[in-house]
Amino acid sequence: MNRLEGNVALVTGGSRGIGAAVALRLAEEGADVVLTYESGAERAGQVVEQVKAGGRRARAVRADSTVPEALTAAVDEAASAFGRLDILVNNAGVFLVGPLEDLGAAEIDRTLAVNVRAPFAASRAAVRHMGRGGRIISIGSNVAERAVFPGLALYSMSKTALTGMTKGLARELGPRGITVNLVHPGPTDTESNPADGPDAEVIAGFTAVGRYAEAAEIAATVAHLASPDGAYITGASIHVDGGFTA
Repeated sequence: MNRLEGNVALVTGGSRGIGAAVALRLAEEGADVVLTYESGAERAGQVVEQVKAGGRRARAVRADSTVPEALTAAVDEAASAFGRLDILVNNAGVFLVGPLEDLGAAEIDRTLAVNVRAPFAASRAAVRHMGRGGRIISIGSNVAERAVFPGLALYSMSKTALTGMTKGLARELGPRGITVNLVHPGPTDTESNPADGPDAEVIAGFTAVGRYAEAAEIAATVAHLASPDGAYITGASIHVDGGFTA
């Protein structure tokens, strides 16, 4: 499929996990891709090479998501390098968990900076380059609506904030032909949460289908929202969680 032929996409935190899967799927559907990374330049380079091997243009840009100016620069570089920007996927995030009493100002500030402020800053920068048909898609979390373990309050709060951002931006940008949506993955097999990890059986048991998702399954929904087929979906929070929140 080439539903995204001629489009340029920026995926934050695209060097591994769901972000890498999204970058590869968007490229598979015809988009040129820019991805950001904070560390792990080698991993980011590997994703870039995979995209190029499929015949699309790609580049990696180092950007610290706690610094709004760095994200703005990354967005501008993506648009400048490939001549346009059509799709922004706000994927970069941090997962800081623990008892309420153990989460201090540093943990709160970092979580909100990366999981809330960064998507807002990147979206603000991206819309300056987007025309009609633009897409903003953020990656949330199933625990935004169902925190089944203690210690998730800070992370859940940060991901829940994306719902308000998504709805507000959808209203604001709809008249400009730009859609804004939120994808809530369920437990997904990544390095940080492997499907064979010590708690994986219990976590999988909270889903209706009894298993973890593959990152590619999350990426498939992102690709649909980014494509012309998703033109009438905006302001939505879509759960790709195997029934975790059912």
